[in-house]
Amino acid sequence: MKLPAAAEQALEAFTACPGWEQRARLLLQWGQQLPTLSEAECCEANRVHGCESQVWLLAERQGESWKFRANSDARLLRGLLAVLLARVNGLKASELTSVDLHDWFSQLGLARQLTPSRSNGLQAVLQRMRQLIQTEG
Repeated sequence: MKLPAAAEQALEAFTACPGWEQRARLLLQWGQQLPTLSEAECCEANRVHGCESQVWLLAERQGESWKFRANSDARLLRGLLAVLLARVNGLKASELTSVDLHDWFSQLGLARQLTPSRSNGLQAVLQRMRQLIQTEG
């Protein structure tokens, strides 16, 4: 499956980093670029459960594909969400179900730095995405 353009950009940017410190800085920069959600959107109905930090997620159907918006109160997690969104935005529902989170973060060189709780939190976000597209689909 061909990667979305934003995912290609993320892959290029992160694989160009020689080490974790540069990747961490880049991750924080990506997190700063996440569009903010309104106060009304940061409500309990949009909260992702299973994350230690607060995470909110919204899904919007655009023709055959999906666009997600997300935010978190944790800076590093915002960056992880940004690269996750780069990977999944624009996918069709059938493509979203086959996204392998661990593989994606491994390709970016970020998998080893994911603590079990962060990894579980990101899995919860991906699960929530899949639930939202089934509900809306």
